[in-house]
Order: sequence, then C-alpha cells, then structure tokens
Amino acid sequence: MPNKTIYVSDDDLPLYKRAQELAGNLSSAISIALRKYVEMEEGRLEGYDEITVRVGRGTGRKQRFSGVLLAEGGRSSSTGYEAFQVYRSRTGKFVLHADRRNQFKQGADDERYLTGWRSWVGNWSSDQSWSMAQGEASLYVVDTIDQLRELIPEDLYELVEEAADQPAVEDLDI
Repeated sequence: MPNKTIYVSDDDLPLYKRAQELAGNLSSAISIALRKYVEMEEGRLEGYDEITVRVGRGTGRKQRFSGVLLAEGGRSSSTGYEAFQVYRSRTGKFVLHADRRNQFKQGADDERYLTGWRSWVGNWSSDQSWSMAQGEASLYVVDTIDQLRELIPEDLYELVEEAADQPAVEDLDI
C-alpha cells in the first residue's frame, strides 16, 4: 500500500487526534471524509444542493440528500394543510417531502373573526386564543415521475413534469 505524507498545522493537530480516536485509524477517517467531500463537491458542480428536511412527528428527525428542487406547492382544507417539495436526486430519483399540519382552531368567543377582515378592525381583544397540532412530515423516494402522480396535487404534478427534463445547471458560453 502506498504511503502518503500529510502535513498538519499545529492548530489542526487536535482535530486529527480526535479523528483518530473516533475512527481508530487516521487513514480510515481521512478516506471517509475525502469520499464524502468528493461526492458532495461533484454534486455541487453538477448543480445539486445538499438538502436537509425534517421528517416524522413534531420536530422529528432530519434527513439529508443531494438534490435539486423541481417544484413546490400545497393545498389546504378545513382540517389542515399540506406543503410539498419535489426534488430530483443526484441518482435521478424523485424525492417528495410532504409536510402535513392540522389547521389552527380559534377560541370559542372568537367567531366574529371568521367573518372577514372588516370585523377585525376596532374589535381587537386581548383574550383571543388559538391552537395548532403538531404536524407530520414524510419523505418519499420514487424511481419515476409517474409514481408521483398519486402522491401530489395534479397542478403540482404538471409543474414537476415540466421541470423534470431540465438540467440542474445549464452552462452558458457567454
């Protein structure tokens, strides 16, 4: 196996020591870090961003991938709303982040505020209340654009369909 010498500044020495403690082998730690760096940098050069989304209930957990946003939209009803972001991953798959939240409820004595903005003017009260339930966000990964059709509203699907064949970055010779 070839030997490579890496010069480390005095300021960075604690970082290298900690990496060796965590990995058990500094060479392994450096290879892992370089592999991730090269993968992310190549993706960035191709026009893809590092995307981090929240999934699960409430604050949930975070998931990260390399992708480009194709379209986003949402829909609301009397029971809540859904927000959608559709990405194309670096591997060519379609990634849907769906965030569903229950709509807020106003206090019982605030029905006058449901009639429009005119009833709000001059009637502002300090005893108002509202509440909102925690939402739930999901991440779906599908291989084809057709598999998205049943997961998102039709108008959003049409936007994704238009954007799907566009390159992540178009290099201009200007």
